[in-house]
Amino acid sequence: MAGLIDPIATPALSAALAVWLGQLSALKGAAATTIDAYRRDVARYLGFMVQHRGGVDGLAAVATTSPADLRAWMADERGRGLSARSLARALSAVKGFTAWAADRTGRDATTVLSARGPKFRRKLPRPLSEDGAVAVLSGIGDDAREDWIAARDTAVATVLYGLGLRISEALSLTAADHPLPTTLRITGKGGKTRLVPVIPAAAAAVAAYVTLCPFDLAPAEPLFRGARGGPVNPRLIQSAMERARLRLGLPATATPHALRHSFATHLLSAGGDLRAIQELLGHASLSTTQAYTAVDAARLMEVYQKAHPRA
Repeated sequence: MAGLIDPIATPALSAALAVWLGQLSALKGAAATTIDAYRRDVARYLGFMVQHRGGVDGLAAVATTSPADLRAWMADERGRGLSARSLARALSAVKGFTAWAADRTGRDATTVLSARGPKFRRKLPRPLSEDGAVAVLSGIGDDAREDWIAARDTAVATVLYGLGLRISEALSLTAADHPLPTTLRITGKGGKTRLVPVIPAAAAAVAAYVTLCPFDLAPAEPLFRGARGGPVNPRLIQSAMERARLRLGLPATATPHALRHSFATHLLSAGGDLRAIQELLGHASLSTTQAYTAVDAARLMEVYQKAHPRA
């Protein structure tokens, strides 16, 4: 890991960053993509500080970065074209590393930890309509070369929409999960587990796929298989969704993840409790789930404006 750190940073800081990332992965179960993003963000930060300050003497100096130095780094990141959203993510990573450095050195990292990131407008989830979601489930397998692949794509899409899973979570199911129980234990981001009720339609779709699958599904092996019997690449499901949305005339936002958004939005529209939806989605913060209330309100206003008589 240390060999991948920005070469401007010192070997000691590169090694410290590698240790921190290793702990995030081993102790907190951070995903590989998260680790890679943190590595890039913090490496650029450390590289900038070494150059900007003419050297950074170990972790103690990292923990006591001045407000001016921090502002200079953020200005430099914005100057190279980093969006406000990406800079906020980078600052979050820097805060995590700085807190770790402060804990190891006994220094006060208040300057960095209290820094506010740039404001940005959070993107609202883009769910499908209920009719659109049903159309996808009915037609996602229509272009498949073989019946069992059509059944597989239908089963994955039904699990995404019916259980609100991320595609990585759906594709991590093993054959031991079949037949799907009434409640499924899912391991999500950060290694956090949650219990998700299984609707009959999802269990039936998976059962239909298993019946047609030509491969031996050993309990410890992936439930969903590719054409050659290996694990399914997420890109295959994304491609199936692309073909389906083009055929059905759905927007470009009709992706596998949009099925998860649709699950949450449609539950909320039906009167679902926000806290319960947070638990079902595995969101760490309620504020993340609250984005769906904005979607629901926007849809309500759209319907109102279409239906309300104008003078």
